[in-house]
Amino acid sequence: MAVAKPAITIKDVAREAKVSVATVSRALNGHENVAEPVRQQVLEVARRLRYAPHAAARSLSSRSTQTIGLVLPDLHGEFFSELMRGIDGVARMHRWHLLVSSYHGDREQQGVALQAMRGRVDGLLVMSPYTADAGFLMDNLPPALPTVLINTPVVDGQYPAFGIDDHAGALAMTRYLLESGHRRIAFIAGPDGNHDAGERQRGFEDAMAASAAAEGRVLAGGFDEASGYAAGQALLREPRLPDAVFAANDMMALGCLYAFSQAGVRVPQQVALAGFDDIPLARFVHPSLTTMQVSIADLGGRATSHLLHLIDRDDASEGGAGTTLVPRLIVRDSTSRREVS
Repeated sequence: MAVAKPAITIKDVAREAKVSVATVSRALNGHENVAEPVRQQVLEVARRLRYAPHAAARSLSSRSTQTIGLVLPDLHGEFFSELMRGIDGVARMHRWHLLVSSYHGDREQQGVALQAMRGRVDGLLVMSPYTADAGFLMDNLPPALPTVLINTPVVDGQYPAFGIDDHAGALAMTRYLLESGHRRIAFIAGPDGNHDAGERQRGFEDAMAASAAAEGRVLAGGFDEASGYAAGQALLREPRLPDAVFAANDMMALGCLYAFSQAGVRVPQQVALAGFDDIPLARFVHPSLTTMQVSIADLGGRATSHLLHLIDRDDASEGGAGTTLVPRLIVRDSTSRREVS
């Protein structure tokens, strides 16, 4: 019967690296008061010995889990992929871990996910874009835990919030389409009760209302490719196509593009098409997609950096802090200027 080898301990790393146990601990936990050559030496020895710190023991001794909780409404789609890329990049740079949970738009499951984070994480990143759930969210956030909100319509200022100026972005896109000569513009909306969707629709409607010659139409959507495809098919059944289609996010725009492509409708020669978010795929489809650029990864990274700042200060909340990112118009091949007779 084989005898199990004893586990490598922090003392073994210290002995091999010829430094103190305290220095090893500081080096592995990213403290700044360690000379960089010493840190690299400790990390190299730890890798060579395959030393893995015992998470539970470290948590007991430092009262820190070195873990951030991330609660999202969904994990599917390029928006969430980009958001998590930005969050993970900052967390890894500071040697923090992520505990991720998704509630799939179910309010009760959101409460369960938030409560499950207690005692497991040192801080929370929460995205809750549903306008009807603001009170429920506030009632379920662990009160003593540093928390940063992302794209969440909570306006009382109790927690720092990072988000997107969706109204300004949709206003800018609609104005661009109008200035390009498009007058009949269809808008594919996002899901009911979603704050981002509502603000993007409001921006579209405000821009259209300010143009006397404009004719707008709103179609239902769900922020996914299937709903964009269904909206495209609905437009194809009409006697006349609109001059342009503006989808409230890129995934719906790509679904609509596929419906048009199947029907032989040429974009942008017969109808212009635009989206919102500038997901990575937007520049690689044919034709490449005109969109409002939101630095989604940057949004996640900024929120994470702020949360780590709160954790470092042992500050559960810092009301009023946060950032609202203004989207930037990116014109690509899916739109073109239309001659107005």
